[in-house]
Amino acid sequence: MFSDERLVILDADGTTIDAFEAIDKTFAHHGMDIGDLERFQKRRHLFKYLGGLKEFPTNFKRQIGKKRRSQLIATLTEVYREEARLYRGIEALIEGLMAAPDIRVGLVTRNITNEPEETLRRLFLRHGVDLTALDFLVHIPLGDEKTSHFRAARERYMVNPALSYACGDERKDFAAAVGSGMHPFMVSYGFEDFERLTTKIGVPADIISRTPEELCKRVSHALQLGTIEACA
Repeated sequence: MFSDERLVILDADGTTIDAFEAIDKTFAHHGMDIGDLERFQKRRHLFKYLGGLKEFPTNFKRQIGKKRRSQLIATLTEVYREEARLYRGIEALIEGLMAAPDIRVGLVTRNITNEPEETLRRLFLRHGVDLTALDFLVHIPLGDEKTSHFRAARERYMVNPALSYACGDERKDFAAAVGSGMHPFMVSYGFEDFERLTTKIGVPADIISRTPEELCKRVSHALQLGTIEACA
């Protein structure tokens, strides 16, 4: 038995938050260079944060050791809380989703800052978005798959899979949405580029937004939220 509600799950880093800019600022503070966004998107796993051939030696040296990693995360936390930005139009999109009486909306994150829920609360509040008004905020440990968390949210509110949506920027976001029976909204401006999403991961090009404004328009149209001026 399903409710009459709809569900939207938003990813944090790379989908709603400009995580690359925050990481870039953090690295610069510690005398490191992460390279440009295009090269960052093409690197995989740990190497995303060690840079390419040019940046690797310095970055590797300055990230080795528990104390150095702790200092890096402390700086990243401060940057997120005081400087990091939401992508253009995201605050208006979230406000529109929260205002709809029949939509459950939540945020999932693998953010690695200290006390990530508090970090995101401060970041979003600077943009006028109170995360306590969301239906849920879930921090997923790095080793956990997202699929079970997506399914748990859908089942908690008894939402029909056909009326459930998830927005993300990486392979695991796409796999979790499909694996839990939800419609994926994917973006190619975050941690994965358009070419990798389509050719390596198998994401249909038709469901990928290349800009934050396009994501806002797609979600707004699909959920019948009306026109969001910030996405124009």
